[in-house]
Amino acid sequence: MEKALTQDIIRIESEHLVQTYKRPPFVITRGNGVMLYDAEGNEYLDMVAGIAVNALGYADPGMIHAIQEAATGLLHTSSLYYTEPQARLAAELCEKSFADRVFFTNSGTEANEGALKFIRKFHYDAGDRERIEIVCFSGAFHGRTLGALSLTPKEKYQKPFAPLMPGVVVAQYNDIASADAAITDRTAAVIVEPVQGEGGINPATPEFLQALRRLCDERGALLWFDQVQCGIGRTGTLWSSDPSGVAPDVQTLAKALGGGMPIGAVLTTNRVADHIHPGDHGSTYAGSPFITSVAGYVFNRISQPSFLEHVREVGGYLKERLQEINSPLIKEVRGRGLMVGMEMHVEVGDIVEQGYKNGLMLVNAGTHVLRFVPPLILEKPHVDVMIERLTGILAKMGDKGS
Repeated sequence: MEKALTQDIIRIESEHLVQTYKRPPFVITRGNGVMLYDAEGNEYLDMVAGIAVNALGYADPGMIHAIQEAATGLLHTSSLYYTEPQARLAAELCEKSFADRVFFTNSGTEANEGALKFIRKFHYDAGDRERIEIVCFSGAFHGRTLGALSLTPKEKYQKPFAPLMPGVVVAQYNDIASADAAITDRTAAVIVEPVQGEGGINPATPEFLQALRRLCDERGALLWFDQVQCGIGRTGTLWSSDPSGVAPDVQTLAKALGGGMPIGAVLTTNRVADHIHPGDHGSTYAGSPFITSVAGYVFNRISQPSFLEHVREVGGYLKERLQEINSPLIKEVRGRGLMVGMEMHVEVGDIVEQGYKNGLMLVNAGTHVLRFVPPLILEKPHVDVMIERLTGILAKMGDKGS
C-alpha cells in the first residue's frame, strides 16, 4: 500500500506540477527532531532542513504549541491594520540588530525585491537620479525573481530570462581591490552575503566586510547584507556578519526566521526607512498575525545565548569530523556554525543520490560542493551517524574511481 501511495503521488506530481525541481523517488510524510520519514517507512537523517529553513527541526513541541495558539487567533488581516504579533516581532528584530525599522515579506526573494525599491527611493529622494547601480559579487545568489535574479551572476540562471534589470556591476567576492574598482559615484548599494550559500559556502573575511563599509561610506552608497540563508543563528552567531563588527544600512532575512513558516523581512535604519511612505511598497499577506506570532517564538528561541552556543559547539564538531574523513575526493571543508561546505574534486550529484539510499538527506551548493545546513538542534551523535554513512559512500565512490 505504501509503495502504491508513493507511485501515485509521483504520478500526480508529474502530471500536474510545473517541473521546476528534480525530486528523488520517495514521498516524505512526517518528521521528528532531525529525522524525516517517507511513505514506505524509510528514515533519513536530515542535513538539509528544507534548505536552511527548519531551524528547530520537526515536531518541535514549543513550535507546535506556538502554531496551535496562533491558530486560535487571527490568521490574516492584511497590512491595513495593526496587529500585536507583527509589532512585537518587528521590535524584537530591531532590538537584536542594527535596525530601526522592519518591513515584512513572504520570502527571501521578496525581501530582496523590497530592499531594491527602498534603496532606489532613498537616492531618488536625495535627488541623485543617476545613482542606480548595484554592486554584487561572484558566486552570489539573491533569488529568482527578475530584480533578485539580476543580482545573481550565473549564466545558467540568468540567460533564459534576459534582458534583466540594468545597472548591475559584478565584482570578485573577498577581493577588496575588485570592490574598490566597482564602487563609484553611480553605486546605489553594495549587496553581499556574509557567508555565501548557493555559491558554495564561502565566508567573507572580516577585512572584506570592513572594507565594503568604508568604501560605501566614502562614496555615498548603501551597504546591504543578504542574510536570507546565513543569518538567524545559522553560523553560530545571531547574524553571520557579527565577527566582522560591521553594521549594514539594509539587511534581508527569511528562511530560519519562520522555522518553516513563509516569512521574510527587510531590516533598515531610519536613514533609509524615512524615505518610504504609504503606497511606496506593500504586501497583502506579509506580516500576518499568524505567521509573525510563530516567527516570534522561533526568533526568540534561536536568539538565546545557550542556543547559539549549541550551534557553535556542534557546528565546530561537524567541521572537525568532516575534515577527518580520509578521502581523495575531498578538496576542502569550510564554513561556520551549522553552515558548512565540503568542496569535492568530483560533481556531488551522485553523492546526494547515494545519501538517499543510505538514510541521509544531503544537498549541493553548486556542482562540486556538498552543503550541510541541518536543523540547528542537531546533536553530536547525529554528526557521528552522518559521518559514518558519508564515509562509506565516499569510500565506495573512491573505489569505483580507482
